[in-house]
Amino acid sequence: MIINGQKEENRNMDTNIVRIMGVQIFKLGFDEAFMKFVKFSKGNKLRMIFTPNTEMVMIANKDKEFKNILNESDLNIPDGYGLILASKINQLEIVGKIAGIDFMTKILEYCNRTGSSIFILGGSEGVAEGAIKGIESMYKNIEIKGSYHGYFDEQEEYHIIDKINEKKPDILFVALGAPKQEKWIYKNKSILNVKVAMGVGGSIDVWAGLSKRAPKIFINFGLEWFYRLIKQPSRIKRMMVIPQFIIKTYYDKIFNR
Repeated sequence: MIINGQKEENRNMDTNIVRIMGVQIFKLGFDEAFMKFVKFSKGNKLRMIFTPNTEMVMIANKDKEFKNILNESDLNIPDGYGLILASKINQLEIVGKIAGIDFMTKILEYCNRTGSSIFILGGSEGVAEGAIKGIESMYKNIEIKGSYHGYFDEQEEYHIIDKINEKKPDILFVALGAPKQEKWIYKNKSILNVKVAMGVGGSIDVWAGLSKRAPKIFINFGLEWFYRLIKQPSRIKRMMVIPQFIIKTYYDKIFNR
């Protein structure tokens, strides 16, 4: 899983891509990123969409395999205000945060207009089914090809892939949590019969009605993470990565790393 040669050179020539701690991020606005998805959905090979945030970038700096996978993605959208701050510090010109849940919603709206099909993989028992029900209640024209929970063993995995390929969904939403979902998509990308596979993490919990987005005022001020912390104090250990990320960003800039 080495990124080198011509493929790496072509990626580096893309002026829409910047690097934050070695992880490629597309600096496209929401509409431009969405148009890339539309193009992917009309293609004939699987395209990967990932949603790196501060935590994922920090994980990638300790997990070389994960970093390489993120850098193989066809579209990495900046899902975190920490990345926007890093962009400002380093003058990388990322337009703004693109929340994964918002991008997923835009994709669902597109699927509803075009009658495209989806499959959801991940979450605890019953969560994917709950998300499907939530989506069906809002979007009547989406073709639902199926769902499967995220707690499967290696033997079940073959059955899941066969089921997905038999149904041939246009879009596969994978909610196994990072970095597991990105690694799963990458590992199976050559055998999955779908057009777009996107890692969506906890977004299906929102669609299943198990969690709620932060109020608009928190979102607008870049404090959605703080709202989650208020609602789930147990996330404090995960949230500690944010100040670590900011410190590392300034350190790397000062020492030109």
